Amino acid sequence: MNILVVTGTGTEIGKTIVTAAVAAASAGRRVAVLKPAQTGLEPGEPGDAAEVARLAGPHVTAVELARFPEPLAPATAARRAAMPPVRPFEVAEAAEKLSTDHDLVLVEGAGGLLVRFDDEGATLADAARLLAAPVLVVAPAGLGTLNSTALTSEALRARGLGCLGVVVGSMPAEPDLAERCNLADLPVAADAPLLGVVPAGAGALDPADFRARAGSWLDGRLGGTRMPD
Repeated sequence: MNILVVTGTGTEIGKTIVTAAVAAASAGRRVAVLKPAQTGLEPGEPGDAAEVARLAGPHVTAVELARFPEPLAPATAARRAAMPPVRPFEVAEAAEKLSTDHDLVLVEGAGGLLVRFDDEGATLADAARLLAAPVLVVAPAGLGTLNSTALTSEALRARGLGCLGVVVGSMPAEPDLAERCNLADLPVAADAPLLGVVPAGAGALDPADFRARAGSWLDGRLGGTRMPD
């Protein structure tokens, strides 16, 4: 697995921190993180790709294809900024180029799987199909996550895309009943294995502590040491 697409069931659910954890667990390998469309930031402000590199370590190359200042879906943000949108073939070409001199390329989407890149309806799923790359789904821990995870998984299957597994992006230190039950139910909803559980607040850890702990949050298929529940 040289290229992995990371998507989520929504926004602000921990995709960037999960991407950083996967990158950190791949220490000793050359890793690139590719952010096709960064929204909501002005030039010079550190984006998601830079945050992955900060947390995961100097073995990570951070690449951003496009940046739009307003915190909107990429297609909307590009249109309002009068800037050209990101196209799936551009994402695929950039990821394939990075894969020639990196052991692992992580392509982190914006929002969910079907958030539009352009006004023609292109999405991260189209880039994943061009790359023939597996998709890792990041999901929240709490109530409602089973439905959104099932919908994302169904959308992947409808497009002939493989779901590598699911990672919980932010698990509270004291999970409630739904959050505890969802650990067992998420693999059923996704029809794919649970490959990790990242604790809430992980992104606020000192980078050295983050790197030391990241592997314990992830299954061996993501380079970690976490044992299945």
